[in-house]
Formats: sequence, structure tokens, C-alpha cells
Amino acid sequence: MSELILRELLHGVLRVEIRRPEKKNALTGPMYAVLADAFEAAEGDPAVRVVLIHGQPGGFTAGNDLADFLDNPPLSEDPPAPVFRFLRAFSTLSKPFVAAVSGAAVGVGTTMLLHCDLVYAGASAKFQLPFVNLGLCPEAASSLLLPALVGHVRAAEMLLLGEPFDAEKALEVGLVNAVLPDASVLDHALTQARKLATQPSAAVRLTKQLMKRAQGALVGQTMLEEGRHFRARLLSPEAKEAFAAFLEKRKPDFSRFA
Repeated sequence: MSELILRELLHGVLRVEIRRPEKKNALTGPMYAVLADAFEAAEGDPAVRVVLIHGQPGGFTAGNDLADFLDNPPLSEDPPAPVFRFLRAFSTLSKPFVAAVSGAAVGVGTTMLLHCDLVYAGASAKFQLPFVNLGLCPEAASSLLLPALVGHVRAAEMLLLGEPFDAEKALEVGLVNAVLPDASVLDHALTQARKLATQPSAAVRLTKQLMKRAQGALVGQTMLEEGRHFRARLLSPEAKEAFAAFLEKRKPDFSRFA
């Protein structure tokens, strides 16, 4: 799976690239494990001063690979399944976390941005949080962080309806720093990441810690609670119907579930 996740460290910036364009960079369990390894290693490596994540041109990540989820549901709590290791790794990263987003940013492709310090979107970026649509619940503390960022009613619209929204709306609500042409978004994000890498590292990490201190403990607690519900929801009749409908290319029917 390492060929699907590229890691390159240059001038203090660890560039992590998701490389599965034929599946819109949808993430499988083994891919989550490689991503978790990369972020955990970055935290302990003094040569890494900034982490930058991006996908292929025209696609950030379509989120979870639903076929893989059906075959290998992430039900393990101890040890945690790879997806939950990855969520914890990026949510606790003490170093600056930068994202360059173009094309689809679905599920974790959007929720991880709530943990980033700088986010740059291409004009083609499309964000979506379809957890409820799939009979699931939010993850990555998005049930806490999204309302705090955009307000309850906007967060409810994004999470309960799960409809896609574009880069301009993401900019309006404060999810991204800037919207750029797709062809230049990665270069711009790299430029900003390299600027961060030249800043005094300890001061940068401390400032990030201070900015996040108010929600720090709550984020961890929320992720644990979301994780428990998420694992339970994977086995729910609603989720099974949603996954079956997706694979059968039909509209799900939730009318028979209370």
C-alpha cells in the first residue's frame, strides 16, 4: 500500500500524497495504516517541521472506500482500527498541518481539514460530509469542531443533509484560507508550508498548542464518543441499507427503520 501513499521530506516539509486516482483517492484500511504511520513518525522526527497532505490533481480524497468498509469494517477498539489511528495521529499532531485540496473532499477528506492549520482549495474542490446519508455519525470530532467553526445551523445543514458544497462556500465559512486555480493550489500550499518550516519551530508548536488549548481535551473526548457510536452504526440496519444501495447504484430506502 506504500505505493498509494507517497512520502517526501524536503527542507523540513513532509509531503504526504494520496495516489489512488482511479478510485478518487478513496481510502482503504491498509492506506489508513500507512497514513497513520506517516503522521506518527512525523510527530517524533525533529527533521519534520511541517506536514502537508494532498491528493492527485482533481481529487483530494473521496473518503472511505465503502467496499473495503463492508469487507473489513473498522470495529476494533483495542488496538484501534487503522482509520481511528489516523484520526488520532492528525488530531494530536503538534507540528503545523497544511492541506492542498482539489476535487472531491468527502468524509474524512473534509473532517481532517478541521484539524489543519492552513488549508488551500482549488476552484474544483467539492466538500461533503455524508455520514448521516450512510447511516453513520460524524468522526474526527467534527460534531464539536464544525459547529464551533460555522455555527449550529450551518453545521446541521452540512452534517444532517450531507449535501456537497463548493470551495467558495468553504472559504465563506472559514474552512479554507483561500481558493486558487487548481493548477496552482499545490504550489501555493508548498510555498506556505516552506515558510512555516523556516519559522522558529518551538515557537510555532507552542502557538499552535495555545490556540487549540480551549478545545484540546474536548476534542479527544468527542473523538472517543464518536468512535464508539461510529463502530456501532457500521452494524446498524440503516448503514447496511445505505451501503447496499450504494453498491447497487440505487437510492436507499430508510422508511422501514424507526
